[in-house]
Amino acid sequence: MPLNIKDLKVESPDFQPLGKLKDEFAADKGNVTPRLKISGVPKEAVELAVICHDPDAPLARGFTHWTVYGIPPTTTDMTDAAKKFRVGPNGMGQNSYFGPQPPAGHGPHHYYFWVYALNTKVEGTPTREEFLDRYKNHIIEQNRIVGIYEN
Repeated sequence: MPLNIKDLKVESPDFQPLGKLKDEFAADKGNVTPRLKISGVPKEAVELAVICHDPDAPLARGFTHWTVYGIPPTTTDMTDAAKKFRVGPNGMGQNSYFGPQPPAGHGPHHYYFWVYALNTKVEGTPTREEFLDRYKNHIIEQNRIVGIYEN
């Protein structure tokens, strides 16, 4: 996957970069999806994808909390994403958002909300790993915002 971080931006009115995620976003305390704002999408983008991943989870490949596909490149607001776009599998195998739920005492976990601008459409609802394997050569640009949460 080539490094390309020019103009694509992802922000959230719900947390600052490397800021603490509120309890309402946690799986067992509300499971509300944080709002994401996207800007600077390359003109040649055909579709966007969003993935939330926790690399600090005590699993071999971390834990995927959210995968979203079929996002038009004109999208600037990810509010109500589950109603507008194709939500793929999280680490529990469910096609939904699954908020932070790190093991108690495990320390702070980092939640990467990645936005990928692609030069092709994503077929179906691949897992995070399947998406990265299949579409790594179709990523025009990528960026992320990271929130932190701990129990």
